[in-house]
Amino acid sequence: MSRNKPVKRQKLASEGFTGRTAYFVSRAFLNLRQNIFVSLLTIGTISLALLIIALFLLVYVNLEGMAESWSEKVQVTAFFDRELAQQEVVALKGKVQSLSGTDKVVYVSKDEAMKRFRARLKGQETLLEGVAPEVLPSSMEISLKKENRSSEMVDAYVARLKIVPGISEVQYGEEWVKRFNTFMNFMRLVGALLGGFLILAGLFIVSNTIKLTIYARKDELEVLGLVGATRFFIKAPFLIEGIFQGAVGALLALLILTACYFGFLHNAGNFLSFNLAATGLSFLPVSYLVALFLGGIGVGFLGSLTSLKRFITI
Repeated sequence: MSRNKPVKRQKLASEGFTGRTAYFVSRAFLNLRQNIFVSLLTIGTISLALLIIALFLLVYVNLEGMAESWSEKVQVTAFFDRELAQQEVVALKGKVQSLSGTDKVVYVSKDEAMKRFRARLKGQETLLEGVAPEVLPSSMEISLKKENRSSEMVDAYVARLKIVPGISEVQYGEEWVKRFNTFMNFMRLVGALLGGFLILAGLFIVSNTIKLTIYARKDELEVLGLVGATRFFIKAPFLIEGIFQGAVGALLALLILTACYFGFLHNAGNFLSFNLAATGLSFLPVSYLVALFLGGIGVGFLGSLTSLKRFITI
């Protein structure tokens, strides 16, 4: 009994890389049209989730900018019991400058301290009549480098500064620094939790959308598996569908964010008593925008992949 040899099917011209890609894309868009309402709901959910994350990032970026601006004003002040001679000032400035973390050192004499005090009491200078500069201590105002402005680094710096000979007292805004750093750490934690929750919600929605499409085409997919279609051939249109939903959702979120930002800047003067643009309110950096767009694509892709792993085992 002779065995029937399997007939080798001729390869069609459209079965190359370009032809397969065109088929996968057309199949993905057909899936989207067949489930238009669910697809729009998925895109809207992804867009909303990314928009909330983007708005939080916008607030966080501007808070970081404010923190950077304020941290430049955080300085350590070292006081002296007496007025220092010029040589002593130079020697002490050299010692302080040699400490790790020192950015800038300014010596403030008693006369300079009195001038500043009078400037702060502008219009009430009569309160200082008869007050000699000698009642105010001379001091050194020390600015720290950016990487040394956390509360722990400032504490360590002050501890080293106190053992420098000639310095009688050291002051800095210890409580303010600690409270502000605690607040920024809290904002980072809230952002991580919020972002994680919204990303999981997006994955869940995309995954369930793909499941509905799989259920609708269950018989067709089984036939494709029986006639020898590879797993990739079956899965590719669904993966492209998820990527498209994620990309459109991300793009929509960024467009809404941009419109809200510039609309707020344009109309802020109607309900705020100051010029918001003058405060330096900034938009998200390009790197953040790219990350959000890629994040949307990633959510769509992973949502599809999760669903396919569970429901396509052929």
